[in-house]
Amino acid sequence: MSAAGRTAIVAHDAGGAEVLSSHVRRQGLDCLFSLQGPARAVFERKLGPFENLPLEAALAGSARLLCGTSWQSDLELEAIALARRAGLPSAAWLDHWVNYRARFERGGALRLPDEIWVSDDCALALARAELPQVRLRQMENPYFLDIAASLRAEPRLFPALPGRLNVLYVCEPVREHALLRYGDELHFGYTEEQALRYFLNHVAALGAPLGRVLIRPHPSEAAGKYTALAAEFALPLAFSAGDTLSAEVASSDCVVGCSSMAMVIGLIGGKRVVSCIPPGGPPCALPQPEIESLRALLAQ
Repeated sequence: MSAAGRTAIVAHDAGGAEVLSSHVRRQGLDCLFSLQGPARAVFERKLGPFENLPLEAALAGSARLLCGTSWQSDLELEAIALARRAGLPSAAWLDHWVNYRARFERGGALRLPDEIWVSDDCALALARAELPQVRLRQMENPYFLDIAASLRAEPRLFPALPGRLNVLYVCEPVREHALLRYGDELHFGYTEEQALRYFLNHVAALGAPLGRVLIRPHPSEAAGKYTALAAEFALPLAFSAGDTLSAEVASSDCVVGCSSMAMVIGLIGGKRVVSCIPPGGPPCALPQPEIESLRALLAQ
């Protein structure tokens, strides 16, 4: 197929890569890929082997750009700027509900695509408020469709424990994000280590005996980051062995985190979901009303 039918797919972070890879697979798109960081493994898992091109080559062979957004990288912003210079239409798919303007802002300057794609009414309203100058398109989230199907098919990784909770704890690199973007590890009022320690100190607030807590680091985090912290607690703790998120959600009774997209996956799977942002931090940024707050549970 000629470049006229091709889409350049550009992503770095895992969240955007999950949505984009599901979209490519479901739509059967003809694509050229320029992927970095965790995104590459996400696409390989869903699409199998593919040629990963330098950014300039992927754009030169394509008629349009579709990208994610990243806090760890400027890859997508570079792609948007190059696409604009080349006269290629561009779209970015937002995979969360926070920091919409900051995703496209570096050094006070905005690098905006021609379109921004969102997947629900709340995201549409947020994008309209923060980025009113950009054309918006609402699309059904293909990753959520894939996850719903996966959750129905997943066998349990470990047995249920009658009367006891199997908890999946999903980590987020809050401190690293704050330092990279704002130069202050405590910009958000807490760190990821403080959040995990706050939850483990107050796990009894979940109201049922604990079976186990499976700690799932974020895809961008180094192995062993939380090992010393976990050793502080005489609790049945274990670390993810690299199984898929859908498998770990399906095997759990409750999903706990701060404001992670994985918590929304927990809701899709019908699990109890609790935000454990400690005192000093903001409310959970996720808009789903079913998400409970550990602070609120402790105040009861």
